[in-house]
Amino acid sequence: MQDTPPSGADAVVVGAGVIGASVALELARIGRRVVVVDKSAGVGHGSTSASSAIIRFNYSTWDGVATAWESRHCWARWAEHLGTARGPGLAAFRRTGAVLLDAPGSGTSQVVELFERAGVPYERWDAATLRSRVPGIDAGRYGPPRPLLDEAFFAGPQGELGALFTPDAGFVDDPRLAAQNLADAAALLGVRFLFRRAVVGVLRGEERVAGVRLADGTTITAPVVVNAAGPWSGGFNRLAGVGAEFTVGVRPLREEVHQVAAPVRQGDGGASGLDGTGTTSGPVVADVDLGVYVRPSGGHVLIGSTLPACDPMEWLDDPDACNPRPTPARFETQVTRAARRFPLLGVPNRPTGVAGVYDAADDWSPIYDRTDLAGFYVAMGTSGNQFKNAPLAGRFLATLVDRVEAGHDHDRDPLRYTGEHTGLVVDLGAFSRKRPVAEGAASRTVLG
Repeated sequence: MQDTPPSGADAVVVGAGVIGASVALELARIGRRVVVVDKSAGVGHGSTSASSAIIRFNYSTWDGVATAWESRHCWARWAEHLGTARGPGLAAFRRTGAVLLDAPGSGTSQVVELFERAGVPYERWDAATLRSRVPGIDAGRYGPPRPLLDEAFFAGPQGELGALFTPDAGFVDDPRLAAQNLADAAALLGVRFLFRRAVVGVLRGEERVAGVRLADGTTITAPVVVNAAGPWSGGFNRLAGVGAEFTVGVRPLREEVHQVAAPVRQGDGGASGLDGTGTTSGPVVADVDLGVYVRPSGGHVLIGSTLPACDPMEWLDDPDACNPRPTPARFETQVTRAARRFPLLGVPNRPTGVAGVYDAADDWSPIYDRTDLAGFYVAMGTSGNQFKNAPLAGRFLATLVDRVEAGHDHDRDPLRYTGEHTGLVVDLGAFSRKRPVAEGAASRTVLG
């Protein structure tokens, strides 16, 4: 990675997370000279590093499902996607399957219809099948989620839950390494990365963007600038003077992901995975009934929140002010919820895990679009549920830049992208900055 600022480029990408690195790679693949600028010390050091990196397909819209299913094929053929040789230096996709508990609000019926259309394999499980396929799980229906101090938190179950199982889901074992892999592939195509460089200004020409100005006074001229700045994307839009036409708001949101030892069952001789087999190959479990998700991670499990309505949102005015350490109250709440679902899961006294800042859109759907400033594009609102779609996010932005810069009016005639692996067609207008946001959409979960 080179650190000497060039005077000019065909495109500047601001942000070197997994989305920005993917955008840079795909812009280079269509022949553009690209410079990536990031204020951090390296690739994926922001919200990417705090991602649980889950690869799932349950979205509430066709375009969400189609994007996730096509992206999964990229992760499964990661070396091929990167255009590099296989080796120990690559992130790996772990195919564990994913279980979506069939609780009210999970949208499993609608998801099944979309799976049928997209060709996503799935199984419907009743409570007995759930218990047999995921030993150690409590199939009780306890929802809706409640705060830990609510006197009804430990009330008994009201019936049982089935589940929707997708065998081809899983997770990427190292999200930061995945971003680095994308950046390395981009660097081989001539993309230059500048770290510890803050963008403090946006250059303008006649009615279009003309580049960026860095904190050290350096300017990089370019006819295209892509905002992939993660939690800082809203501030960068304001710096550029764009966003007045957006119908979707994006704000920084602090979130925690906790890590605890995997459940121990008698006779296992040690920590077992969520499948109860003495391994850590159990499935990802999304539990909107209790408000958490769990993911195997070596001899541990990661526990995150599905952001239930009963939990206060921790919005930040300044992403740099985020407390990076997990808090006792959030830790106890999330891990105790997970322990209700997996009764053998211990709840340690000391919080462990990470805290990061999400780049959260009002409706939990990303914005991949142009803006009213010609040449200024955005890949924002991506945190929490778009890591899995990073391979396609880059291709979406490259498609937009290529066609819009050639004169196509994406606002009037939304572009479409056809997946090379699945053949599924994604309407890029679904990620428009001007899309209608349905009433109540802001209360949707991070599951999308």
